[in-house]
Amino acid sequence: MLQEMLKKKKQEEAKPQHNWSPGAEIPEDALRWGNYFEDSAKKQLANSQLRRNIRHATTAIRNKRQTRVDEMPDWEQLRLAASAVKQNTQENLPELLEEFEKNFTARGGIVHWARDGKEACEIVKELIEQKGLDDIVKVKSMATQEINLNEYLEANGITAWETDLAEMIVQLGEDMPSHVVVPALHRNRSEVREIFKEKMDNIPADISTEPRELTMAARAHLREKFLSSTLAVSGSNMAIAETGTLSVYESEGNGRMCLTLPDTLISIVGIEKIVPTFQDAEIFSQLLPRSATGERMNPYTSMWTGGSPDDGPQEVHVILMDNGRTKVLADEVAHEALSCIRCGACLNICPVYEQVGGHAYNSVYPGPIGICLTPQLKSAFNHSDPDSTLPFACSLCNACAEACPVHIDLPGIIVENRRKYQDAHRKSIPNGWDLSMKAMSKVMSSGKNMEMAGKLATMGRFLGGKSGKIGAVPLPVAASWTRIHDVPAPPKQTFRGWWKETQEGEE
Repeated sequence: MLQEMLKKKKQEEAKPQHNWSPGAEIPEDALRWGNYFEDSAKKQLANSQLRRNIRHATTAIRNKRQTRVDEMPDWEQLRLAASAVKQNTQENLPELLEEFEKNFTARGGIVHWARDGKEACEIVKELIEQKGLDDIVKVKSMATQEINLNEYLEANGITAWETDLAEMIVQLGEDMPSHVVVPALHRNRSEVREIFKEKMDNIPADISTEPRELTMAARAHLREKFLSSTLAVSGSNMAIAETGTLSVYESEGNGRMCLTLPDTLISIVGIEKIVPTFQDAEIFSQLLPRSATGERMNPYTSMWTGGSPDDGPQEVHVILMDNGRTKVLADEVAHEALSCIRCGACLNICPVYEQVGGHAYNSVYPGPIGICLTPQLKSAFNHSDPDSTLPFACSLCNACAEACPVHIDLPGIIVENRRKYQDAHRKSIPNGWDLSMKAMSKVMSSGKNMEMAGKLATMGRFLGGKSGKIGAVPLPVAASWTRIHDVPAPPKQTFRGWWKETQEGEE
């Protein structure tokens, strides 16, 4: 239904017809840029400095977040309320999108509809070319990362300057982001200094690693861009249907500069970012900053509703982008991933992410939300796609679900993605995995069989030796598992045996 609505809106839009000159197409690897997680993780694990950088940053953010959460006696109620709002949004998405379009347009804004990333990139390119520009500024945006907008514009002769400090570090370092909130999380101050010295003009040769000096250098570099650029591109944390309002929550002020100084503003917004009312937005305004950066409120929270004469950009566009979201919306389990507010809390708590960092996932969306969302957006469940194995980059410890401010059942979606992967590879002739699962089902469906298996398993303690860990098991499936995991040796006594000795007599 929503796809049909988007198509209809696209056809009815009162805007110039597309007339694209031959140029580079959007890269086919949008959402992804590398190989399988297992291969990338090995490379990242060997980089001890990167691991220290990530561990230091995630620990600091986690601690700050917990301090702010502990101040909130109604934190759980806020989480439940946010989840309810997002579920309501998904159930009424077509109507809310039309309501947003009506209100945004009534206040002078221009709405465009994009079915995929390629179409969104083309719309941005056309609007920039209409202004005769080859240089623009950008606010940090996951939506633009998702569709490789910077790369697309560069291939067509347009430079998009990132103005968020961390995004700027990534861009100057010809790197890729490793976190949804702190893209340069994997870099330390010494590395940032070297990037600045190599890529920025007029940098003092003796610049130190002090944050103030590095920040002042970045400010001098960006100030020229802010004052000379007449067009900016942004995303939006939320789009409010009842008023036609867009918003950006940020901590540096670069967003405020991009949203107010240029003559033209283009915002690319995933259709799931809609919330029904301004009162709903208040819920997320409490959850997002605490979960993302450990702040009670972002230093800069900017909201705009269309345009305003003689105040801010005089031409305001928004591109409402699908890019696989309606496909995810139709999934009975995975649709919850569309509730994500991109706070990064699940990354900061994830023990796997902390060890390997965002680059190991080879996706714009790393960590738990990435292994939920990326395969779903791409329908990547065939082994030929590196993203197909992302759901297995998880220990199912459930920490991400506990941290998520919107109560997304991330482990449940990960398990669903694993099931889809297995179904995609299921053949008429059972493989070793199928046979092993069939055998386990026989054991686990019978209490007597489970008790017998538990007693046999206690014999495995001898494989642990003095270390108490099993490094290798001479069984087909277990051998594959223990090749990359240490398994604790079983105890001398099973739980059932302990229960009979200590509890049954008391009853």
